[in-house]
Amino acid sequence: MSGYKLKAGCHCGNITAMVELTSPPSTLNPRACDCDFCRKHGAAYVSDPKGKLTISVNKPELLGKYHQGSGTADFFFCRQCGVLVGVAFQQEQNMYATINARIIENAVFGDTCSASPKKLSTAEKIARWQSVWFSRVSINA
Repeated sequence: MSGYKLKAGCHCGNITAMVELTSPPSTLNPRACDCDFCRKHGAAYVSDPKGKLTISVNKPELLGKYHQGSGTADFFFCRQCGVLVGVAFQQEQNMYATINARIIENAVFGDTCSASPKKLSTAEKIARWQSVWFSRVSINA
């Protein structure tokens, strides 16, 4: 994978991430989910199905998880500073995830576009996640 390596993290530094993209960040359009939870957090997500996402947590007891909508995916946030880091979905041995573009350092992305996953069935959401989210994911807590 030729790549673009980007650092990300929450405000207090408890949760950090290494984002490896196969395309320049400027070619990716963050997806602003229109659900109440994501809107209230101001989140817009980026992912690369051929890329890699590694999340590291210094104090695991401060890693918050929240189920929203269908309850199929876990939203990750820092309990110390409140920053929404990303979303992950586990299916058998495979984890898929996306990261909040707003926590990625020094990256210029394309224009943000709107996404409406609440209009999709659970099966449609899962199929979409499997096609557009990172499929090489590790969370080290």
